[in-house]
Amino acid sequence: MKKKLIWLGWFAVLCSSAFAQVKDPGANWTTLVGWDYQVDANIVYKKASGFDQKLDVIYARDKSQPRPTLIYIHGGGWIGGSKESVSLLLLPYLARGMNVVNVEYRLASVALAPAAVEDCRCALYWVYANAKTYGFDTNRLVVTGHSAGGHLSLTTGMLTSADGFDNECLGEREVKVATIVNFFGITDVLDVVEGPNRKFYAPPWFGSLPGKEDLAKKLSPLNYVRKGNPPIITIHGDNDALVPYAHAVRLHAALDCAGVPNQLVTIPGKGHGDFNHEQWVMAQDTIFAFLARQGIIGQP
Repeated sequence: MKKKLIWLGWFAVLCSSAFAQVKDPGANWTTLVGWDYQVDANIVYKKASGFDQKLDVIYARDKSQPRPTLIYIHGGGWIGGSKESVSLLLLPYLARGMNVVNVEYRLASVALAPAAVEDCRCALYWVYANAKTYGFDTNRLVVTGHSAGGHLSLTTGMLTSADGFDNECLGEREVKVATIVNFFGITDVLDVVEGPNRKFYAPPWFGSLPGKEDLAKKLSPLNYVRKGNPPIITIHGDNDALVPYAHAVRLHAALDCAGVPNQLVTIPGKGHGDFNHEQWVMAQDTIFAFLARQGIIGQP
C-alpha cells in the first residue's frame, strides 16, 4: 500500500509540472487527478519463460460508467525499454477522461519472437477479463505505442485468435480493439531483419531461430490488412532512419485498398520521434480528432 501511495503521489507531481504552463485541460484537472484517479501498479497478467509480465492500470475511481481505455505498449526495438519510461506519455489520454493500461512484455533477452506479440495479445485478453473491475469500456479500446510499440499495437489490434498467437492467453471470447494509434511502428518486419533496410535492433529479436524469414512475415502487420481491421492512424517522420517511412506509406495504401478507415500523419523532415513541440501537439490533436470521429471520445 505504501508503495502504491508513493507511486500515485509521484504521478500527481508529474501531472502538475507537465501542465504548469498550459491551459488546464478542464476543471482544475491537474489538481484533482490524484483524487479522481487510482493506480494499480505491477499487476501480473501472464507468466511465461520464468518471467512475470506486468502492467499498470490508471483508472477513474468513479466507475459508474465504463470509460474509453488506452492500452499503451512501450517501444525499444523489442530489445529494450520499459513501461515505467513512458508514464508521461499517458497524460493527454487521462486528461480526456480515459483509463489507461500500461503494458510490459518479454524482451528478446528473455524470449525471442514471437513472445512479445503473444504477450501483448494476452494483455488485451486481460483487459477484457477485468473490464468490470476497472471500468474499461471494451467497445472503446484504443491500443497505441511508439516504434516497436507501434508494431506491437498494430499486431495486437489487427490479429485475431485464428492467426495463432493467442494460445497462451486466458479467455474464451474473441477480443478486439476499436482503434489503433501507430507511432512510427514497423509494418514489414522482414524488411528490418535483413536486406538493405536491416536495422541493428531487429536480428536480436530472432536470434538464430530457424525459419526466421517466414516468422518475420507472420509478424508483419502488412500481412494482416483486411476488411474489418479497426481504424488506424499512423504518425511518422519522413526522414526516419530507424523505421523506414515507407512502412507507413505502404500500410496506408494497403488499408485504403481494403476499405479500412485510416489516416497517415506525415511529419516533414523529421526522424524517429524527434518532432518539435508544435509537431507533437499537432499530432496529439489530430489523434484526438481521429478518435472522436470513431466515437471513442467526444469532440476535442
